Amino acid sequence: MKIWWPNIFQIHFTFNFKIMRILKAVLTLVILVCQWSIAQNVEGKSLLIYTKNGKGYVHENIEASVTTLVQLCKELGVKTIVSDRSEIFLSPEMETFDAVFFSNTNNEAFDTEEQRNAFKAFCESGKGFGGLHSATGSEREWPWFWNLIGASFLRHPPFQDFTVEVVNAEHPATQNLGTSFTISDECYFFKHLNPNVNVLLKANLASVAEGKNNSQPRPTEAPLSWYTTQFGGRQWYSALGHSKEGYENPLLQEHLKGGLRYILSQ
Repeated sequence: MKIWWPNIFQIHFTFNFKIMRILKAVLTLVILVCQWSIAQNVEGKSLLIYTKNGKGYVHENIEASVTTLVQLCKELGVKTIVSDRSEIFLSPEMETFDAVFFSNTNNEAFDTEEQRNAFKAFCESGKGFGGLHSATGSEREWPWFWNLIGASFLRHPPFQDFTVEVVNAEHPATQNLGTSFTISDECYFFKHLNPNVNVLLKANLASVAEGKNNSQPRPTEAPLSWYTTQFGGRQWYSALGHSKEGYENPLLQEHLKGGLRYILSQ
């Protein structure tokens, strides 16, 4: 009579394989729960939407951008205050905000060093920070600010239709944008790019045309949106949103909504 002896190695391997499958499923669930948490737990938070522009070019899109941000915050259950007064950073009211969002600020965003230091202290206390479009044109002589927002504005080709590629589709600001999309906007180029930024969107440079007689250097990469985690807080920036009509674009609204969720989810 032939006696069958179990293959201990086979049993051990099968058992381990089943455990690995279970662990993989659990890990996937945890990741999804964490992503949902990042995207959803912002109700009751408070945001300062800041719009101050120093001497120089002032975008015509500020009212449209603020209206859109306020509406998106309302949908998220987030309280908002809108201000272009730099002295607000010296007020006790700052203690009530969970994040500050620079909506198309440009050039000097503060009037005094005391205000700059108060803003710096706010961000370094672990609060959130967001920036939109020309916000990277703010505080062009302040290296600390370049690192906070992620870069400093350099230049842009003419306003046009071009293709935007999604680099990371798992972030709240990009998870509903597909793999790429076409937008009518300015394609920003930057200097002083923080090497620690996590790029979310970039321009397909083959789709971006330069203006006539342009002789300025062209970058090999053109990141358009990114996030960082500094000082115990979250930072997010998007270069999109030049035209006031652009804020009617559902894709841009979805992008902004995800960015707001991210910086407010501490």
